[in-house]
Order: sequence, then C-alpha cells, then structure tokens
Amino acid sequence: MKFSESWLRTLANPSLNSEELSHLLTMAGLEVEAMEPVAPAFDKVVVAQVLSKEKHPDADRLNLLKVDVGQAEPLDIVCGAGNVSVGMKAPCALVGAKLPGIEIKQAKVRGVASFGMMCSDKELGLAEESSGLLELSADAVVGQSIREHLDLDDHLLTLKLTPNRSDCLSLHGIAREVSALTGAVLSPLPQPAFAQTGDRRFEIKVSAATACPRYTGRVIAGVNAGAATPAWMVRRLERCGLRSISALVDVTNYVLLELGQPLHAFDLNKLRGGIEVRFARAGEKIKLLNEQTVELQADMLVIADAQGPVALAGVMGGADSAVDDATTDIFLESAFFAPGVIVGKSRRLGFGSDSSYRFERGVDFAATQLALDRATQLILDICGGQAGAVSEVCNVLPERNAVKLRVSRVQRVLGVALDAEEIAQILVRLGMVFQQQGDEFSVTPPSYRFDIAIEEDLIEEVARVHGYEKILPVPPQATMNMLAQTETQRPLAELRQALVLRDYQETINYAFVEAEWERDLCGNSAPIALKNPIASQMSVMRSSLLGGLLAALRANLARKQPRVRLFEIGGCFTLEAGSYVQHERVAGLCYGPASAEQWAMPARNVDFYDVKADVEALFTPARPNFLAASHPASHPGRSAQIMLNEKAVGWIGELHPQWQQQYDLPQPAVWFEVDLAAVIQAAVSRAVEVSKFPPVRRDLAVVVDEGVEVQSLLDAMQAENAGYVVELALFDLYRGKGVESGKKSLAFRVLLQDTQKTLTDAEIDKSMTRLTAILQKQGAQLRV
Repeated sequence: MKFSESWLRTLANPSLNSEELSHLLTMAGLEVEAMEPVAPAFDKVVVAQVLSKEKHPDADRLNLLKVDVGQAEPLDIVCGAGNVSVGMKAPCALVGAKLPGIEIKQAKVRGVASFGMMCSDKELGLAEESSGLLELSADAVVGQSIREHLDLDDHLLTLKLTPNRSDCLSLHGIAREVSALTGAVLSPLPQPAFAQTGDRRFEIKVSAATACPRYTGRVIAGVNAGAATPAWMVRRLERCGLRSISALVDVTNYVLLELGQPLHAFDLNKLRGGIEVRFARAGEKIKLLNEQTVELQADMLVIADAQGPVALAGVMGGADSAVDDATTDIFLESAFFAPGVIVGKSRRLGFGSDSSYRFERGVDFAATQLALDRATQLILDICGGQAGAVSEVCNVLPERNAVKLRVSRVQRVLGVALDAEEIAQILVRLGMVFQQQGDEFSVTPPSYRFDIAIEEDLIEEVARVHGYEKILPVPPQATMNMLAQTETQRPLAELRQALVLRDYQETINYAFVEAEWERDLCGNSAPIALKNPIASQMSVMRSSLLGGLLAALRANLARKQPRVRLFEIGGCFTLEAGSYVQHERVAGLCYGPASAEQWAMPARNVDFYDVKADVEALFTPARPNFLAASHPASHPGRSAQIMLNEKAVGWIGELHPQWQQQYDLPQPAVWFEVDLAAVIQAAVSRAVEVSKFPPVRRDLAVVVDEGVEVQSLLDAMQAENAGYVVELALFDLYRGKGVESGKKSLAFRVLLQDTQKTLTDAEIDKSMTRLTAILQKQGAQLRV
C-alpha cells in the first residue's frame, strides 16, 4: 500500500523523522518496501500572483509580467507560458533558486531584464510533461514557500503487507499501529455534522445473508456531480496512486484509503426497483466500470435491481448504474462481505481492484456505517445535497472469540521476562478488550483484526509492540555430552570424501519427483502421491535417487560440461505393508570421458567396470559381489545387483538405450545406487604381523565354460582357506586360438607367504594342489 507520510502524521504524529518511522514500521512487521520524496530538492520558489501582463516588444510568444512575490516591490519577469493570465497564482522561482537541472539568474530575454521565472510542474520536477504554468488555488498565500503550500517535503511510503494484516490497508489503520508502537496520540476522525434533510429511502433485500452479513446505504439527493474535487483531496489521492475522476468517485476512493472500507455510489435514477444482494443466476452478464463485460457464475455475489445485476459485490460496480456529470441523486453503499465469498473472483476474471483486495482479506465490519457517514459528510461538503436516512440489513456478523494468553507462555516463547502489567499495557495500546485473572488474560480481538485466533497470534503482537530489537540473543546453556563414535560405522563425511576423491561432485535434489520418472526408471506404477504438490512435475515421492541425478546431468550437459560425475546421499520412500518407509541411499552417475583430458593416456568413455571399481572402493574393506540381473533403468546386458553377505544392497548398470534417447543423452551414462547402511559398515581395525619373509607367486590357468562367473571361482578358492594364501586375483582372460569355442581361459595370481618362515616348495605345492582341486570341482580344467 502506498501512502503519504504527511497524511499519516495528521492522524498520528510521533517524534520520529521519516527514516526512523520507516524503520519502526518495518521492524513491527509492516515492511516499508520503498520511501521516496514527492518532489526533488529545490529552494527559493514562492507563491506569486500576476499583477499585469504586456506583450514583449521583440517576441510574439513572450509576455512581460509584473509579479507579486510578497516582497516590497513586484518583480519584472519575462514569461512564455500560454496559460498565464492577470490575477492567476503560480510558483515563481526567485533569482538564486536551484531547480532540477537549472539555476535561476537575473538575465535579459530579448533585451528585457527578467528577475525570476514562473514555473510549471515539470520545471519543479513534479511531472514529466506540462502544458503551462502550475496554477495554484485562489487561497494560496502570496510569498509563501511553494514547498510549504504544496507540502512538497512529504514522503511516499510503500508498505509490503502480509495477507493477514488487512487492518493496515488504510491510513487510519496504519496510524492506529503507529500509535500503539510509539504511544503517539491517535487523532479521532472528524465527527459527521450533517443532519438528515431528505426523506427518500431505498429498499434493500439481502437474499445471501451469510455472504453479506451487513449492508447499509443512504440516498443523497440533489448533488452537484460536476463540483470540483478540493485540491487537498486530489493531492492525497494522487500521492496514494489514485487519479482524480470526479468529486463523487473521489470521495469514495478517499474514504477507502482513509478507513479501508470500500464504498460505491450508484446513480439512483438508473436503478429500477430496490436493491437485492444475491448470487448470480444462470446466463446473467454485467458490464463493469472497466468496460469489461463478464458472464457471471453461480458462486459470484452481485448487487442487483429489478432488471438484473448492477454491481459485482466486493469487486467492481457496473457501468450502467455508474455516476456521471449528469447525476443528481445517488445511492451510497457501504457493506461487509464475507472474505471467503469474494476471494479469487477478481483473479478468475483477470483483473483486480482496490475493493476486492480489501474484501478478500477482511474489512472492519463494525465501521460500515462510520465509513458511510464519513463519505456522506464529504459529499455534502463538496457536492451539496440532502442526506436521507440509513437503510440497513444486518445479519449474523463474525464472532470475536476470546483467546487465552498466559504470561508464562509469553516468557517461554519470547525468552523475555515480561510481567503481567507490561503485557496488559501492550494489549491496551493495541485496542484489545480483555479480562485478567492473575497471569492469564482472556483477550477479545477487535472487529478489524481477523488475524488474531490463537495464543501465538497474541504473543506475536506482544513481541511486535515490545520491539523485536529489544529481544536480545541469549547464548544457550545446556549440559552437553560428546556422542560416542562407533568404530563399526563410517561417518557420512568420510563417505562423501571417498567419493569426492574419486572425482565425484555432490548434488542435492528434491525428494518430490515426476511420476514418469518412477514409472520409467523404477518400474513403480504406484508411487507415493502427494496430496498438495508444490508443482505438477513434483507430484510423487521418489523411491530412487536416479531421476534427480539424470536431471542434474541434463542441466550440466545444457551448460556444455563434457564430463559429469555426480553423487547424492538422501532418502527414498516406499509403501510397505501399509506404512510409509524411508530408506537412506547413496547413488552415483558417470557420463563422458573416464578421466579428465590429458596427454598421458588415450581418451575413452567411462564404462561399467570403471563405476564398478568406484563401488568396490566404497565397500572397502568389505567385498561385494555383483550378480547379473535386469533393472528397468539399465541396459539389459549391462546391469547387476550388488550383493553383500548374500543380501541385495543395491544396483549398478549402464542406462537403458530407451531412456538415453528419451533424456537426449548423446552417450550412455553409468549409474549405481546402494543402501547407505551397507556402505557405512566398517570392520574394527586389528593389528596384523608384517612378514619379514618374501612372498611367493604362483599362477594358475584354467579353462571353463563361457557361462561360468569368475566371482564364483574366487569365492570357492577363498572358502577353501588353503594354507599360506594371502591374495587371489584374476589377471588374464583369454578367448581364441587354443581354447575351444564356448570356453574361456582364466589366469589367477596366487600370493603365498608366512610370517614365521620361508615357504618350502612342498608347502607351496600342497596349497596349490588344494586350489586346483577346488577349481576342478567347479568344472574347471587346468590349461596346459
């Protein structure tokens, strides 16, 4: 909301300058988004009156003026304004005045001395364009500073209000807040002094009583719709961002800004029959004041006469019943509409209004007639006329339920030792009605505070008025014990460091994902759906981290990153036996070259075995197995299930060509995902004697069927526990000449060592014989 500081200070004038007032409002929750002066800095500009006007002897478009500026003698000034006339009052910049972009000096204009300059609003920096001198009102005091006369030392403040503070959508509401915060006296509004001189009444019928709990109106006859709006009112309206339209409309807008109560003036002679407040009927249309014709819907509240809708209640009046210069009689409306009925209607129609903005948030239902009387007084003062009696229909108004406030709760939440007396004083300053029993208050919110419903709301009010800046930070004091770090689990920081050292970068993604990701990448046709998703593409909970990694990969590729290695540690969610279960997992994704570009090795793309090595490094010193298996996200022949202690703990694979094409990936990506509990397990370190004797290496080459897995042979040899064997590893795989079709040759490296002695050939041969025998049991044949 934009408003004039000088207008605010007529209602509450604290001993604060503009900057201090702005800071106070912001710290109290009424954020001042902008503060700007109404006029640029200038001086020595006064109210002047033209005494005489003569043609310049050497210029057809210039005039020689005698101007009274409040000094002993009038000034001679050369002026070229087209609207200058004898007797008019306008701003005059004296010699030495500094205006925006110009300094006034005594000068000769076409041979005639000029001792100042008559000014337009453009030259004063008050407007972008101007067609002549800024004509002042007849009551302007000659010689008075123009800054004082036009109140140009004023500032415009723009509040960024939260939706719950509808009580501050008016000057009176902001002044009430300033008074509560500073203790400044809140000036009462002028009391209506008019008498009922008319006897005309207008029938009112409220069919939608719940939607319109209170409706008031008054006939004002014999008004002069062509009367000029006073300059002070025009100035206040313009500084609040509203243009002057006509005196009748300006008054309703003025009261809207002053009290926050939207009003509407109907041309009484354009209404047929009485007024009925009801919901729209099928097929009804209305042409609004913005020239937009809308088709009304059944949930739209309207003001109607005998012929149909004449206004869209709480949003905008109708064009057919609007006041104009020919209007002589009006019906002035002031009503309270339930916020739930008005909310969303203007947005649905594609436009907004100051009225709907306030009614959607709630207006003071106790001030409905006050606003009507205030507007009536202003209309009578400006346009004349005879005011009739008030017609009113009042139904069940919103209840103001008492809210309990405990001193102990205030102290606990705020951490400030406020006693009951201080809290009571704050409640009084806020205009709250309350009953006190010891340290407990029963507070009834006023009619203009729709945001007070629970105890925490009142605690917030106490904090605001007390001052957030007075709530000092207090260091926490607590008995703290160091938590034991078990040796059987690795810290997550260590796991992250291990991945970073293998050239991965961590990413953090939303746990809310697209339903298509779950269906395509996880084969999950029934993911956990969110009741109120924050976006349509984030409608379900993820059961895998892969989707987020792929999205991050695409974002990197869009930014021309040729090599991407990402990992994420996070929760995945599944529905198991009717309960929601969260699983913590670690996942990684590799794309592009296997290593950064360099001269020491030829470039090649990352493959399944590169990522397999990364996964094995994560499990060290444990040794996972990889069991060929299919996964919806992986290439059918390049996918494996990760097994640990004969239990499935994760997946690894190359992205399926279908998803590679769907996600616009020029090259295949390789991914893995593992249960976090499996990789953070760690064996307790134990000391092992280092042998002083040299190890012995023996190679064991066997021929097996093509379908035999190497891991099964390694597992069998490890299980045999042959003496002195300290290491077993595959170092060669051969297919080709000398090996039958359908078979492959495997060569294992065997290291044997003892910590007490050098091994003899007999001891070595015995161990090798045992390994050979176990391989033969697996169907292997020694290669000769």
